[in-house]
Amino acid sequence: MQYIACMKIPEVIKQRRLILGITQQDLADFSGVGLRTIRQIEAGKGNPSVDTLNKILSILGLEMDFKIKDAPNINDV
Repeated sequence: MQYIACMKIPEVIKQRRLILGITQQDLADFSGVGLRTIRQIEAGKGNPSVDTLNKILSILGLEMDFKIKDAPNINDV
């Protein structure tokens, strides 16, 4: 499994879409997500739901993986 920790979601989506050689319209059609939404997400202006991101990422052959890390207790610092 490959992790792309330093990239933001809009960058990952756009880069992967371009690597696959599909247009924003193609991505919208394949994922069932509106073209305007795709454009907003890639521009970093959208606030997509997890469901919307999953639809897009699935078409791009990607998946989300959330990691929650235990932070040190402020009293221990």
